[in-house]
Amino acid sequence: MICTPLELEGAYLITLAPVEDERGCFVRNWCAKTFQEWGLNTNFTQFNTSLNTHSYTLRGLHYQEPPFGEVKLVQCSQGILFDVIVDLRPDSETYLHHYSHTLRESQPEMLYIPQGFAHGFLTLEENTQVIYYMAESFYEPEAARGLHWKDSLLGIEWPAQPQHISERDQRWESIKK
Repeated sequence: MICTPLELEGAYLITLAPVEDERGCFVRNWCAKTFQEWGLNTNFTQFNTSLNTHSYTLRGLHYQEPPFGEVKLVQCSQGILFDVIVDLRPDSETYLHHYSHTLRESQPEMLYIPQGFAHGFLTLEENTQVIYYMAESFYEPEAARGLHWKDSLLGIEWPAQPQHISERDQRWESIKK
């Protein structure tokens, strides 16, 4: 595994190292010892899977209010998705900055997202499956929040117009500064 720091402090792109032979391949997705050596959170509490049957399905931008902030490790296990994280830490030098990356089944990578970030994605293929490894907090419905995906203050350039969005995700408000 290779851990590459991103321009948003505390966020990383983790590149996996498949071992291939005539049978196929083997990939280590997570190792507590390696994550500890990198100084990353290893207190994972939930694993979640999202299967998105349609191309151009948008989910997000989601986060949980403190003290229920979550650390996320996000991987595309099937299909292709455009993944976005937004720094919501007011004291951060990259407050309200975002980072985007295309995750795909054929490219073994994961995004490590620290607490204090919003997260969302747009699927680029049918039947795109996303695996979330969640650390620190359990999902708390009362703490669930979101940002509007088209917020002009964030300036996210989505690669396509979303065609499938939940009512809840359509109703998130833009940031008020």
